[in-house]
Amino acid sequence: MLDLDNIVAIDIHTHAEGPCGTHTWEDGAELREGMKAYFKQDLWAPTIPEIADYYRQRKIALVIFQVDCEHHLGIRRYSNEEVARLANENSDIMIPFASIDPHKGKLGAREARRLVEEFGVQGFKFHPSQQGFYPHDRMAYPLYEAIQESGKPALFHTGQTGVGSGMRGGYGIKLEYSNPIHLDQVAIDFPDMKIVMAHPSFPWQEEALAVAQHKPNVYIDLSGWSPKYFPPILVRYANSLLKHKVLFGSDFPAITPDRWLADFEAIDIKPEVRPLILKENAIGLLGLRSR
Repeated sequence: MLDLDNIVAIDIHTHAEGPCGTHTWEDGAELREGMKAYFKQDLWAPTIPEIADYYRQRKIALVIFQVDCEHHLGIRRYSNEEVARLANENSDIMIPFASIDPHKGKLGAREARRLVEEFGVQGFKFHPSQQGFYPHDRMAYPLYEAIQESGKPALFHTGQTGVGSGMRGGYGIKLEYSNPIHLDQVAIDFPDMKIVMAHPSFPWQEEALAVAQHKPNVYIDLSGWSPKYFPPILVRYANSLLKHKVLFGSDFPAITPDRWLADFEAIDIKPEVRPLILKENAIGLLGLRSR
């Protein structure tokens, strides 16, 4: 159980794509090489217990998930059940999310309900560009219905992605799927499902801000970019209209919380807004104080 008074922040966006030797790791080898070139580093691939220890040392709680892109990219997923089991073994610091490819239809919806009921999953991750779908495609609606019924949030990648960047044909990754404006319709059709738009949404930042400001169930996480590169309009909205709807996220292991937090200290965020972004907004989104 999280000790909310003892943690300094909640990282809403971290990845667990499976340790070396698993099928998901081997399937994704080609794509991973492209990402190493994009990020100009050999991406660290720790196990979930290692990630827990890393964050525990820093007194930062974290949301952790894998990405299910089996339909579009043919990469077998790392088990949602395994992610949840290991996260629950480290429940003093970890919060498990799941990822289900929406192409799985009613089967995916049944899985979502089971993961919440039997494994304590606290939210769901989507990556439209990797999963090959528009978020407002009704194909995904049975899964959204199950998520809305559960009361858990849904986190969507938005904007450009390092996945496939610079690779031939972008490795089949279509950027348009992750335009945040598509989530406007989802927010209308599922007004009781909390939606988190992940990342500064380059090149559609203003669309993301408009949707988050207009729809009360839509939030933004700040993962995937160093804060020193945040566009001024994002900083302005985070300090004002969206100060209760913006969340800290790192995109670990691509960006570490150490780097993100150090760069966050250097940008012009009001002192009274910093704790909202780093911790309090996530507590509200995830309903942590009510447990």
